[in-house]
Amino acid sequence: MSQPHLPTTLVLTDEAMLGHHPGRFHAESPARLEAALRGIAKADHHHIVRRAPRIATADELARVHARRYVDAILALRGTRATLDPDTHLSEGSVGAALLAAGAGLGAVDAVMRGEASNAFVAVRPPGHHAIADHAMGFCVFNNVAVAAEHALALGARKVLIVDWDVHAGNGTEAHFYNRSDVLFFDAHRYPFYPGSGALHDVGRDEGVGYTLNAPMPAGLGDADYALLFERVLAPVAAAYKPDIIFISAGYDAHRDDPLGDQRVTDEGFAALTGIVTRIARAHAGGRVIMMLEGGYDLGALERSVRASVEVLGGSTPPEPRGASAAAELLAHDLLLVASRYHVLT
Repeated sequence: MSQPHLPTTLVLTDEAMLGHHPGRFHAESPARLEAALRGIAKADHHHIVRRAPRIATADELARVHARRYVDAILALRGTRATLDPDTHLSEGSVGAALLAAGAGLGAVDAVMRGEASNAFVAVRPPGHHAIADHAMGFCVFNNVAVAAEHALALGARKVLIVDWDVHAGNGTEAHFYNRSDVLFFDAHRYPFYPGSGALHDVGRDEGVGYTLNAPMPAGLGDADYALLFERVLAPVAAAYKPDIIFISAGYDAHRDDPLGDQRVTDEGFAALTGIVTRIARAHAGGRVIMMLEGGYDLGALERSVRASVEVLGGSTPPEPRGASAAAELLAHDLLLVASRYHVLT
């Protein structure tokens, strides 16, 4: 009897990214990457291929960032610098940031060419706060936006980015805000850092309706997030029919995280991964790339990454039930927004 096909997951990472040291007591520490890699190593997934990334080129970064900004960052290689109050560079930081962006590019190459079913990009520094001309919120280059642009350059017509980091992905939103070739769905705590991501922030010009923000109050958990993904993201994605899906996979909505004040568990992140992978199988040929963003409790990060990678490998995710009234109301309002801008037609 033939064995069922099991997905091959490409893991792109490099221990050189441990050389990014933003400060002795900084939340975005090298231990985060070590925790994520422990989670991957412990995952019950027998079809993992690990590969070292290449560095992103200045031209590839300039698809998202102003060239003067890219050149300014490259000029800081091997030095220490402060880019914003939260974002600091050590001697190894620019090299790490180039690898972090390059890892997303390599994942796109492999998944779009059919060399892997899906990918987990275990990198730091994270990226979703970085905007065109400056760093922000621990982020130097916007890794997921750079990867999405690469997918479009390789022939993808429609890209879906799902951001479940507890903080709104303001940099990603800003880059694609007036475009319809990228649909950006962002579930985050609100109001909260960085202050973006209100319900009626829906895009501009050709992009109207292609940014969907799910601004969540503090204290929401597995069933609340799953409800939003099932009731809003799934039908919107079915109407949009993306060619490839990216997840800005921040794990700082975990109940153990010191920054987020949400109540998601390891099983909750497995459930969200399951919903997105199901969407990818239905509409995007299974092509989904997870890119590490936040997550600052090391134990929670390790367990949650493990749970996500196991679902990428074909394990059955849980199905949380019992969503709160707040989540029910937000799902209702967000569906109204999506319908108003014809995203569901």
